Amino acid sequence: MKIASFNINGIKARAGALTDWLDEAEPDVAVLQEIKSIDENFPRELFEERGYQVETHGQKSFNGVAILSKLPLEDVTRGLPGDDDDEQARWIEATVMGDHTAVRICGLYLPNGNPAPGPKYDYKLAWMERLKARAEALLEAEEPALMAGDYNIIPQDEDAKRPEAWAKDALALPDSRAAFRRVVNLGFTEAFRARVQSPGHYTFWDYQAGAWNKDDGIRIDHVLLTPQAADLMTDCQIDKEIRGREKPSDHVPIWVNLDA
Repeated sequence: MKIASFNINGIKARAGALTDWLDEAEPDVAVLQEIKSIDENFPRELFEERGYQVETHGQKSFNGVAILSKLPLEDVTRGLPGDDDDEQARWIEATVMGDHTAVRICGLYLPNGNPAPGPKYDYKLAWMERLKARAEALLEAEEPALMAGDYNIIPQDEDAKRPEAWAKDALALPDSRAAFRRVVNLGFTEAFRARVQSPGHYTFWDYQAGAWNKDDGIRIDHVLLTPQAADLMTDCQIDKEIRGREKPSDHVPIWVNLDA
């Protein structure tokens, strides 16, 4: 089961780039972030004609997440539990039925948090507390599950080409990193780092200042696996090269293979 995560930075602007990548990479499941579309306007037919079931949790002009799956989806839920007043579309999850086992897949778009300090940063940290509570529940179920998406967290300095440029950014502040570690340390495996320990691997390059040409990137898209899912992992990679294509997102996909 190949499961990918991709912040597409707007479905209208990136539909062609997304379908080209889907046709090449052929993930069984893709979780998308920043679709920037209400559910009714999402171009589902583009994906349904490719054999994907489409589930969205959209919002006008901002945020928005989706799951595309060639495998049967069950028990789809939308919204991160813990705050009934939160109207931002940042969380979707479903159970995907594999050949031998079911996997609970959670797609997330974690708040950016800038400027920090401030209300947006407070929201980010509060959202991460809710994420931790959901993560604990996933572990308690003792089943294969993963949380994949744009975490807007640079876990360590080695995850940025120029860590000093991000030192005061909400993506790398000590409280942000600590909140991320609290989730991982519950018992999750950070899929990419379980496979690759070296620096110099990124998932985001800004559109400004020639960041892509300088490889001035950061690694902020992550896949966290429960122990039961980690036991099934056979690979995890970043599809870096598509950042250099025409009209790209500023993110690239990260994907895992599970023997499920």
